[in-house]
Amino acid sequence: MAVSFHHSLTFSLFITSQLLFGASFASRKLTAADQQTQPLTITYHQGALLSGPISVNLLWYGKFTSSQRAILSDFISSLSAAAEPKPSVSTWWTMAEKYYTQSKLAPPRLTLGEQILDENHSLGKSLKNSDIAALAARGRARRALNVVLTADDVAVEGFCMNRCGTHGSSPRSKSGRFAYIWVGNSAVQCPGQCAWPFHKPVYGPQAPPLVAPNGDIGVDGMVMNLASMIAGAVTNPFGGGFFMGPKTAPLEAATACPGVYGRGAYPGYAGELMVDSSTGGSYNANGANGRKFLLPAIFDVSTASCSTLV
Repeated sequence: MAVSFHHSLTFSLFITSQLLFGASFASRKLTAADQQTQPLTITYHQGALLSGPISVNLLWYGKFTSSQRAILSDFISSLSAAAEPKPSVSTWWTMAEKYYTQSKLAPPRLTLGEQILDENHSLGKSLKNSDIAALAARGRARRALNVVLTADDVAVEGFCMNRCGTHGSSPRSKSGRFAYIWVGNSAVQCPGQCAWPFHKPVYGPQAPPLVAPNGDIGVDGMVMNLASMIAGAVTNPFGGGFFMGPKTAPLEAATACPGVYGRGAYPGYAGELMVDSSTGGSYNANGANGRKFLLPAIFDVSTASCSTLV
């Protein structure tokens, strides 16, 4: 199956950032060399964006507990919920929707769609990129964003070596073209790379890790990475949307702000965050069913800076 990968949550972008050192690539001052090689802000390249009602379909590959599935499902449901106390997941999503002011399209309305379970590892426990594309194709093709979530015992090409998640798209076809996302549970394989700041980083400043707001380092890490990939998949689904830098290695709405979760973030420090008095969990967004989540900053094109909820 032919496939085009447009962006990954990669370590190569984060050599001094979240995945290795907990630092912020986008929060530093751009040097003269930076200014010569890339724009100072994310720009719209006139390509297609996701718009209108979009079903976010979840394919669970491997064994997830019901409580783990509930955490991630509640996050998706929170994107379109407006009743939670502020700051909320829907408030965070409003920051991503601002990108649509530069296009003639309305922002997408993301809702939780179908959920597909593949607990018996139908393609094995070692997946290639083509396998992820094949799994994503099991979801709806029209008006959809298909998300493949791999369990902590599933190895994926590039996972823990240079990425925590990715988003891409299916080829054009009569049945329609869809965008998709993959995110893996890093709890066993590489929490120091893909679940920081809930685990000590592999390198760099070794500050004590924060408490995961839902009590699951791997899944709370998946929420952070999934949020980042959703922001990119919606605003740059097919490679011609919003991004900074070269098309082959773009910085997108959230990946332009790695390691930034609250005001004052710096290498090894995620920023000022709220703390749940009952659990000690650190978070910056309220969600559905009383959930609390830690979500990445969004790059604000009007100020050329990373915007956070707290």
